[in-house]
Amino acid sequence: GSLTRMGSDLCPRGRAATLMTLIIVGIPAASAFGFAPRMLGRMVGKGIVLNSASFRTVAGGARAQASLSFGDKTRTDGFGSAVLVGKKALLLRNTPRGPFAEVDKNIYKAVVNSMPDEGSESAWLPAGGVDNAPLKLTFATLPANTTRNNHVLSPHALTSAVEAHCKGKKSSTKLTVVLEDAGHAPAAASAVAKGLPLYSAKTGDAVPQAQDVCCSFIVDGQTDEVSDAVMLKAAQAVADGVRLACSLVDRPPMDMTPTALADAAKAVAVEIPGVVVSEHIVGENLRDKGYGGIWGVGKAGECPPSLLVLSYDPPGAIETVCLVGKGITYDTGGLSLKSKDGMPGMKHDMGGAAGMIGGFYAAAKLGCKQRIHLILCIAENAIGPTAFRNDDILTMFSGKTVEVNNCDAEGRLVLGDGVAHATKLLRPNLVIDMATLTGAQLVATGKKHAGVLANSEELERKAVAAGLRSGDFCFPLLYAPELLFPEFKSEVADMKNSVKDRGNAQSSCAGHFIEKHLAADYTGGWLHIDMAGPGTKDQRATGYGVGLVLALLDAPGFS
Repeated sequence: GSLTRMGSDLCPRGRAATLMTLIIVGIPAASAFGFAPRMLGRMVGKGIVLNSASFRTVAGGARAQASLSFGDKTRTDGFGSAVLVGKKALLLRNTPRGPFAEVDKNIYKAVVNSMPDEGSESAWLPAGGVDNAPLKLTFATLPANTTRNNHVLSPHALTSAVEAHCKGKKSSTKLTVVLEDAGHAPAAASAVAKGLPLYSAKTGDAVPQAQDVCCSFIVDGQTDEVSDAVMLKAAQAVADGVRLACSLVDRPPMDMTPTALADAAKAVAVEIPGVVVSEHIVGENLRDKGYGGIWGVGKAGECPPSLLVLSYDPPGAIETVCLVGKGITYDTGGLSLKSKDGMPGMKHDMGGAAGMIGGFYAAAKLGCKQRIHLILCIAENAIGPTAFRNDDILTMFSGKTVEVNNCDAEGRLVLGDGVAHATKLLRPNLVIDMATLTGAQLVATGKKHAGVLANSEELERKAVAAGLRSGDFCFPLLYAPELLFPEFKSEVADMKNSVKDRGNAQSSCAGHFIEKHLAADYTGGWLHIDMAGPGTKDQRATGYGVGLVLALLDAPGFS
């Protein structure tokens, strides 16, 4: 069936047997390449061996690490495989230079025409790989159509293609992505990076092996690869930020403690000129300075909680933006203890902080014009004799009091202190907080779109547009504090920390709790991003938020 399907573009269906004879004569032991193909083909002049494989995602732990670079034209050989990704129509109209140009045009078109809108086909060149070994070519198609809440590139499908065909390889890979517009390069780079995580603790044969993935972009109708320096710099910056964020979240909590997370963030200040550690309040100093939310949540942890502020202040900066991240390195639920099924994976509860670290890192690398403060609210929500309790009353940095009725609603407590610090002491024009805050977010906006809450309709629209540009999608949550905040009514404090009715727009309520701790005289913008769903895929971090932050900042390449 596969032979006839491929042959339909080359000869009448009735002559498939003739084509098959030609093909088989040209194959010197296909099994030597280690596959059992469902479709084989050969063009005598070029020596092409083809095999068809269904498109699939390689999920779970990383099998190999890879360096990732963009637009490196100096690297032309030494690859063990080459991968071409794009919409089917784009692949038919555009043939990149390099290994794919060695494929006869008729064979090339026949292979692509035989493919579904989302699938893959593989081919072998008998030479051209490392040490003149056979070189594997893979064609991967992306969905032809997208709707208004998706990027035209289908970034999630691109990530799946990279996972399937670039991750875990023993040799280097040349990856080429065909775009409809050069402006899509940064979003594509983010999607590629999400498919190549760095962290692995595997042993034996599964130990990660060093390899390179060299990615380039070609634009529909253009023969040369994208060489625009701004776009390529943006692509590299967002990819590095995504992989940094993923590597932080994927590490086990025994390693990624509150102290280790703070140290990892401080390393950004060492690497990037102009970034400084402007404040680090640790342990009992939090209590003494009035940060009752962070101190209360983290005081039972083996490592002390902290509030860490990194600052980037470029010359001539006019606007000030504060990025506030929830950095709960492990969430047991505290004395509102999670179940044995609900607790595994809670190392990902620092995904908001990691995304903000990656976004801040990339923004500084790209030379954003704004003054940016990164505020990390770092703690482990542990249990022990000193753990905060249900019925405790915490005094927040905002000065407001909170009666605890759910120790597992800790993220909003630490973020309340974070936004209060931002608006009372740093006087920003815009505050953005990001967190894996509520499971209800997945019900509201799904696993691929974060839920956003903004104090102005203009900012809400900007966030949605930024998500579509970057590939880090988001969608508005209900904004109605006057209707929803009564859910937190307390008889003995200014508010409780968890809602009375969990069926009443719970994700919006959680965001409004954080909003309540903005300084009373603050008149700037506030954007809350709940990324509990898109922050994780198949037990791995996604690096969600890095691209969204860059798009919100109108970073070079993302505006």
